[in-house]
Amino acid sequence: MARSPDTITVREAAERLGVTPRTLKYYEERGIVVPVRSEGRYRLYQAADLEKLSRVLRMRSLGFSLTTITAMVQQPLEPSADGGRPRLSNASLKELKETLVEQLDALETRVAQVRRELKDAATLQAQLRRDIDYVERRLTGESLESVLAERRRVEPAPAAGRKRSGT
Repeated sequence: MARSPDTITVREAAERLGVTPRTLKYYEERGIVVPVRSEGRYRLYQAADLEKLSRVLRMRSLGFSLTTITAMVQQPLEPSADGGRPRLSNASLKELKETLVEQLDALETRVAQVRRELKDAATLQAQLRRDIDYVERRLTGESLESVLAERRRVEPAPAAGRKRSGT
């Protein structure tokens, strides 16, 4: 096959996706994406290949295993009754749905964890801002009593059982 204008080389594909050519070759070895070959046996990637690889890379960055990803993209196809494009069989669709549900559950757990981490980070951020304000006020010569009195006036009292962060 001669190189058509809608294909790109492995190096160009790797550059667009921000990975190494070796990564793309590895994904080919796993059967995730199988690029067409030129007459000289060079790998040529089409837009659909890049879309699939982009999705694979997003899934990898979110912690999906390569085994799971491979299973998701390698579902067997069966010929369609009307002679059109091959389609996933019902058995493949059910298996794919189970895999997707598992991965969605894992992703929802991760999102909840990240939300907790963001909330903790925001709390720490506010504490650090108060600490910086304290230090700046003390550096300008304000007395400790005046800074602490201002803090008590502006900050809510700590909830029972919680320690108040001190400086």
